[in-house]
Amino acid sequence: MERTTVTLEDIKKAAERIRPYIRRTPLLRESKMDKALGCQVYVKPEMLQITGAFKLRGALSKILSLTQEELNKGIVTSSSGNHGQACAYAGQLLGIPATVIVPEDTPLVKVENARSMGANVILWDRSYTERWKKVHAEVEEHGYTIVHNYEDFDVMAGQGTMALEIMEDLADVDTVLVPIGGGGLISGIATAIKESKPDIRVIGVQAEACCPYYRSRQNGERTRVTVKQTIADGLACDWPGNNPYPIIEKYVDDIVAVSEEAIEEAVRVVANDAKLIAEPSSCVGIAALQAGLVETRPDEKVCVVLTSGNWDLDRIGSLLKGEHVKGIF
Repeated sequence: MERTTVTLEDIKKAAERIRPYIRRTPLLRESKMDKALGCQVYVKPEMLQITGAFKLRGALSKILSLTQEELNKGIVTSSSGNHGQACAYAGQLLGIPATVIVPEDTPLVKVENARSMGANVILWDRSYTERWKKVHAEVEEHGYTIVHNYEDFDVMAGQGTMALEIMEDLADVDTVLVPIGGGGLISGIATAIKESKPDIRVIGVQAEACCPYYRSRQNGERTRVTVKQTIADGLACDWPGNNPYPIIEKYVDDIVAVSEEAIEEAVRVVANDAKLIAEPSSCVGIAALQAGLVETRPDEKVCVVLTSGNWDLDRIGSLLKGEHVKGIF
């Protein structure tokens, strides 16, 4: 029977699968941010995850569910970087072939990291459609299994394991803010939370430059957007995913969108106050709180998911010095 969604039970099983291979990241109390952000601030720093991003959870959840025959043939994916690195690491860890197709303008650090882990990295067109045509061509030629970064339910389940950790570490958390790109992360997190403790608020955050889920929520139907230049390159998406969209509509309480300027300032706040190097895509939750887009109380316990820290250090350095950094696309 074909699966049509992800469940809390799926997420618990994924947690068991991936536990030996991932790092259980801490939940950090960041009281220095409380006054400026208007709540009691906690952060989930997934830049401390192996490979520097949450994506390893989902990639391993999917890959560890494959048959031995599928593993022997290898895996393929397309990714702006972090998911590709996760698949590369999983391939190295399990000794299987991994092919990663990335946009030709992907930050160099992400490309080099994937190659250093033995992946076959193919630089291809920035167009999402063209890259996925290439993925299917590789499947046709080599028999690889696709590890989709947000449409796959096993990947969603792996990402949702983060929510189990948050609720274990902070049982009385009130609100969780989650960046949205393709939607796989928030689908897993929202499912884990709402099927465990439905009173916890789940809020998705997108960059204004690429916010199809935000526009879709406003319009009451799936809406395509034009992706503009953004420093939040890891969130680039022009159309809500087929599988994430109904889950997000069912479980996510609100979706907001933040400006480039707000994201830039959020990167500086995370570095100055939390002493963490976070890539811009991961800082949109902090940006939303700073911009007053999420209504909170001073006593409200708010967890902000910081998804990753894999970005060119010279560009992060420019942001930290208060300089404007041109986005990608």
